[in-house]
Amino acid sequence: MRTLVLASGSPRRRELLSGLGFTFRVESADLDETPRPGESARGYVKRLAREKAHAVARRLSEPEAVVLAADTSVILGEEILGKPRDAAHARQMLASLAGQRHLVLTAVAVAGPYHDTRLVETAVTFRPASPEEIAWYVETGEPMDKAGAYAVQGRGNFLVSSLEGSPTNVIGLPLPETLQLLAASGVASPWAPRT
Repeated sequence: MRTLVLASGSPRRRELLSGLGFTFRVESADLDETPRPGESARGYVKRLAREKAHAVARRLSEPEAVVLAADTSVILGEEILGKPRDAAHARQMLASLAGQRHLVLTAVAVAGPYHDTRLVETAVTFRPASPEEIAWYVETGEPMDKAGAYAVQGRGNFLVSSLEGSPTNVIGLPLPETLQLLAASGVASPWAPRT
């Protein structure tokens, strides 16, 4: 049975994987996440997911280990909205998203004996939100470590009027595509018969 390593410090990704019964350990990748000049949003998230997976795989002394990594970005028009720098930046991001449709892109990558990357897109529409609502939400602290400054699985759900596509993608780890990659990598699913 292959060892599974999650190359992410995200508590949301850990919860999603452990919620399905996977056993894994966490080895965060510490990379510069600055977009390159002229880099498309799709190219950016795919590059970061691959780089995270390979950076952790290179550190391991287990050649059969499978490293799983992901990168999520919120895209409004052509702008990549990462994590807010501070509360003022979070309020600015949320005000720009209010009443708008945006995309959430997550790239999932595996490295080890098998290498592959999948890109998943989900369209999210926010309802109009008042400055008071946005200020209240930012004061909860929830937006501060989230791409786009909101958590659809938390209090931030009150901002969402519709979602087209994978809800787990918006949380940060699209589960159908992740399961496909893990199966292709030889990671046994928790529900597979034991031999």
